[in-house]
Amino acid sequence: MDESWKASRQSKISRGSGQSYDNRPKILVIDDSEGVRGYLADLLEVRGYAVKSAEDGEAAIALIENSSAMPDLVLLDIMMPGMGGIETLRRLREIMPGLSVAMISVVGRAPTIVSAMQLGAVDFINKPFEEEELDQVLNHFVPIQSRDSSDGEISSDVDESVWDGEAMREIAGVIEQISDTDVTVLVQGESGVGKEIVARSIHNRSTRADEPFVKVNCAALPEDLLESELFGYEKGAFTGAYARKFGKFEQASEGTIFLDEIGEMSPGLQAKLLQVLQDRRFTRLGGNKDVDVNVRIVCATHRPLLEMVANNEFREDLYFRLNVVNIQIPPLRDRREEIESLVEKFVERYGRKYGRSTDGISKAMMTAFRSYDFPGNVRELENMVKRIVVLGSEDSVLAELVEREASQRDSSAGFDALLAEIEATAGKVPLREVSRRAAREVEREAIDLALRMTDWNRKKAATLLGVSYKTLLHKIRECDLVAEI
Repeated sequence: MDESWKASRQSKISRGSGQSYDNRPKILVIDDSEGVRGYLADLLEVRGYAVKSAEDGEAAIALIENSSAMPDLVLLDIMMPGMGGIETLRRLREIMPGLSVAMISVVGRAPTIVSAMQLGAVDFINKPFEEEELDQVLNHFVPIQSRDSSDGEISSDVDESVWDGEAMREIAGVIEQISDTDVTVLVQGESGVGKEIVARSIHNRSTRADEPFVKVNCAALPEDLLESELFGYEKGAFTGAYARKFGKFEQASEGTIFLDEIGEMSPGLQAKLLQVLQDRRFTRLGGNKDVDVNVRIVCATHRPLLEMVANNEFREDLYFRLNVVNIQIPPLRDRREEIESLVEKFVERYGRKYGRSTDGISKAMMTAFRSYDFPGNVRELENMVKRIVVLGSEDSVLAELVEREASQRDSSAGFDALLAEIEATAGKVPLREVSRRAAREVEREAIDLALRMTDWNRKKAATLLGVSYKTLLHKIRECDLVAEI
């Protein structure tokens, strides 16, 4: 008998991360990947949940049948050897019809998702997923009423550090100007720049701050499921619709709904969203009664909507309805003055979260961060700092940055000179000589980059380049490299 699940669902009052194991909400993770099971277990334990895991459907069913109480939520992978996720879901629902099961999988095919929903799955999360997407499912089905207060403080610290730069302070000024209005806002910028932080700030500084903030990722679900997610459905609307479901618009009543990746929305749903914007009402799937809604709409996308309108990929009338106030967030490479404060806050955040003590980020690592272009923006920086804190070492991140930067850098003056010589001599430079000199220039670029990123710490640079200290010294002389004063 599994003693860790003795507590029943009736005990879900005043739970928190400081409570005893038996009183915490119970989550069962079913996934054939040991890495995924371990990751989710660590993530959920930190959030205050009691976690059990199973590597396949048979093990999960045996675990539940031998337990004295069912879990509060099951996170179930679809693609598993042996008994697959859909069959496991069917068996689980037979054993415990009231069990909440959320599907997690890289498989995004509509028929598979529809089958899972028809069998009673309560939600679907695509892999790879952001922690915020998982938190939305947790908060909806197994909310913890009293989290550790440090969580809020940490989030606030990190959010505040985003506004340190001049560009973001200008955006904060715009948010302040519209704080007492309900105008629709369109937030645009590359993936990872902080669009959700801006959207939450719009909500938190508005007159709706005490009401719900509901996020919907429009790219995460196919059209038919996204429609039911947004607008809900009536009992009997389709096979598996055993009861009325309220959509995200109703859940966000009196508050703010954040439609992330709006550029991925299908034309049919664009038309229905336009109707909501115009009439402030909609009908649930399978319903014939209008539902009035009072929400503020904030949208975000990394795609160029104006170009999509010109190419008939996005409705022009919807674009102008959404684009009342347009906020463009610059990429992190154009906001480098924020990097240091962001790094410091992320180090503090994850040091506390994972119980790791750290001396902070070294000068060499900070130099590398400042010179890197961060195609993944703030999210990429956050993940790198998280890895440094968890592993207690900068080496893997520093080596990765050196490798990426070396592969992305433009041709240096040496390459340009070589090309000019080849052109001037009408190709008379022997191919072997071209190869030798080109390889020398690549080597020189990599060594120079490693030295600058390590602040000319030759031992660390040698480690990053995978050569001996003696070899590096020879190469430095050979390439005529000199430290900048």
